[in-house]
Amino acid sequence: MNSAVIVFPGSNCDRDLAEALRLVSGRAPAMVWHRESELPAGLDLIAVPGGFSYGDYLRSGAMAALSPVMKAVTAAAERGTPVLGICNGFQVLTEARLLPGALMRNAGIRFVGRDVALKVENSQSIFTARYAAGEEVVFPVAHHDGNYQADAETLDRLEGEGRVAFRYAGAVNGSARGIAGILNAAGNVLGLMPHPERMVEPAHGGTDGRRLFEGLLEAVGQPA
Repeated sequence: MNSAVIVFPGSNCDRDLAEALRLVSGRAPAMVWHRESELPAGLDLIAVPGGFSYGDYLRSGAMAALSPVMKAVTAAAERGTPVLGICNGFQVLTEARLLPGALMRNAGIRFVGRDVALKVENSQSIFTARYAAGEEVVFPVAHHDGNYQADAETLDRLEGEGRVAFRYAGAVNGSARGIAGILNAAGNVLGLMPHPERMVEPAHGGTDGRRLFEGLLEAVGQPA
């Protein structure tokens, strides 16, 4: 699988994500600095990592969404290239309008950092094909602005179109309807607040996140 990880000033999960992709696919991803205006050719996946891009000034992800590389990411997504945004990457994708809604300050205005249980809502996407619908998995979270919000019409549309990929199994950050991850209308863009890349080896305390990356490998014709 040919993949790329986008790196912004303030990214701090880019190496974690790159290592997860290397472990699962057997190939290290390209690390693409945010000032680049072009992406490597032939990519099967673009990953936008967690962290605090631009120090979370203005709003989390707002400045990163205007980086030169995001024009290339948006164009690739529109052509159908899978794009995965994790934590701050999810925030960047909403700010870039690749996904609807916004990530607000957590309920209680507290940073949340712990393992959380998630329910798999949609097992039919390229990101969730290795999971069963209704299955409960555990991923870590580490965020201050993970409270997903959208207007009622948007939330109803996400629910009705099966675009809620993951939902928190319990109270975490105040997200509307417990939403932890959503898909775009075409199904090739996933924004996810919890960190699957931190659950790919037994040493991490579990391997529930590994199947997300294995499913992507299968989707691009390279079974894990």
